[in-house]
Amino acid sequence: MPETVCVGLIGSGFITAIHEEALRQVPGARVVAVASPTPGRAERFAGERGIPRWFTDYRALLDRDDVDLVVLGIPNDLHCEAACLAAEAGKHVVVEKPMAPSLAECDRMIAACERAGVMLGYAEELCFAPKYVRLKRLVDEGALGTVHLVKQSEKHDGPHTAWFYDTKRSGGGVTFDMGCHAIEFFRWILGGPDGTKARIRSVFAQMGTFVHGGRTDGDDEAILILNFEGGAVGLAEESWNKPGGMDDRAEVFGSEGQAYADVLYGNALRAYSRSGYGYAVEKAGSTAGWSFPIYEEIWNYGFPQEMAHFVECVRSGTAPREDGRDGRAVVEAIHALYASAGRGARVDLPFTSDAARPIDHWLGSGH
Repeated sequence: MPETVCVGLIGSGFITAIHEEALRQVPGARVVAVASPTPGRAERFAGERGIPRWFTDYRALLDRDDVDLVVLGIPNDLHCEAACLAAEAGKHVVVEKPMAPSLAECDRMIAACERAGVMLGYAEELCFAPKYVRLKRLVDEGALGTVHLVKQSEKHDGPHTAWFYDTKRSGGGVTFDMGCHAIEFFRWILGGPDGTKARIRSVFAQMGTFVHGGRTDGDDEAILILNFEGGAVGLAEESWNKPGGMDDRAEVFGSEGQAYADVLYGNALRAYSRSGYGYAVEKAGSTAGWSFPIYEEIWNYGFPQEMAHFVECVRSGTAPREDGRDGRAVVEAIHALYASAGRGARVDLPFTSDAARPIDHWLGSGH
């Protein structure tokens, strides 16, 4: 068991900055390198954060013997190649959500990591967010009785990086970007106390492009319905059209009660500033007037807890509770949801798809 897990970051953008901050809070983890192809980005990222080594080619990072684990924070279309090369180099892998655009790529990533005997962790932080962990405990304890409906909603005013809008790179719109959170949240909440995940039986979706049509052919708003074995229903609302900051909340309804969890705003201040100020909460935009400045933001999301779990899995050799097969199950459901929106009908799972991108099912229908 390594005393310290040395981590290499692949990527240097928004999510990698969060990963680095989260890993700084994890005992037994040390970020030793970062890689980014954009000239100057990795060097600047490393200098600002005291990371000893930086590279413009992540393959040079993978060649280092002092890297145990790599965390991928790069565009979706690059996940598969990077994960497979990391596995071939003997590195454990954590891949940021969503796992990959196509099911074939997911399968290649899983196979590569299994061949190499390395961990493939799937970074779904909602399963580590403190309020949602408490919600899951209530469900497992039977406090709410038999659960029949779970709702999860995530909304903001759009991605922070241009490649998200390019569906050739991202694979889809808001359903792929944020619906992936809800799908794994449902599988986890409705699953067993032993870590088994609930099985999706069928899906139905309604989606459209209402605000961002000038910059994407992807969906920017979606309502997703997932039917699970045992009869429970998951209802997700996803939007890139909400100004004023992130909204992330869940509701669980059972035969003996219900529970509500709001990830962020129960942990925020309420403030008024005539002129505005630097930062309130992710995707907040303007801070002039009334705003809700967050504290311990990434802890509320669950990022440090998530990274601590993956680091401990590497140290102890145990399997992660969010792995590549979970990531694949989410991508399968998203392909089915886009097909449902395209057909205007329910789609049953398992769902077989050879499409390179989930959104191909929707765009091909002419919606």
